[in-house]
Parts: sequence; C-alpha cells; structure tokens
Amino acid sequence: MTGLFSYPKRHLKKLVKNGDYVEALEFGKSLAEKFSKDPDYMFMMGSIYFILEDSKKAILYFEKALELKHDDIETLTLKTNAHLSLQQKDESIECCRKIIKLDPDNYEAHGLLEKLESV
Repeated sequence: MTGLFSYPKRHLKKLVKNGDYVEALEFGKSLAEKFSKDPDYMFMMGSIYFILEDSKKAILYFEKALELKHDDIETLTLKTNAHLSLQQKDESIECCRKIIKLDPDNYEAHGLLEKLESV
C-alpha cells in the first residue's frame, strides 16, 4: 500500500488506464494541493473530466496545464476538442492556430482550422 502514496500520479494513470474514471476523479481531487504546479497532473485531470463529458471543467484544467507548459500540443488538442464539444468555434480556432504555430506540419490542426473558418 505504500506504493500508492509514494507514486500518486502513477496510481492516477493506472485508474484512468483501467477505465475507473469516477474513482480516478475522486483520487485526483485528493491530490490537487500537492500537484497544483504540475502540468501533467492538470492534463490528466482535464482528460478525466473530458472523458466524463464535463468539458467546462476539462478546459479549466487544460488552461492551468498550458499556463505551466505553454508548448504542449497534446493539451492544446484536447482543449480544442473540449471547446468543440461546447460549440465554442472561436476558442477552437484559437487553439488550432496555437497548435500550428508550435507544429506547422500538424495536418489535423490545419484541416480543422480550414473547416472551422469555412463555416
């Protein structure tokens, strides 16, 4: 049982990997204070909320992750998807542009941006 407390992020990842999202969310919330400056923790929590279809909360965590690590394309991609699920076109476009700035060859972001701008 000591491993659980020695490596809490590893345990959180395992819960997510096993599909125990509600348990992962509760466990993750208990780690909030300890990992408040950890972009990986923020990404994981945002991902859990996104999987559980709470895009508003997911975006809050993705934004915190990006404050700590601005160049994380994976976080920007999930943030884009969360905005899309809330039908927030302008925010999705902004995320796509940030992805392209970081990775000019990102064909997914280019394609989505083209689609969003043509609507």
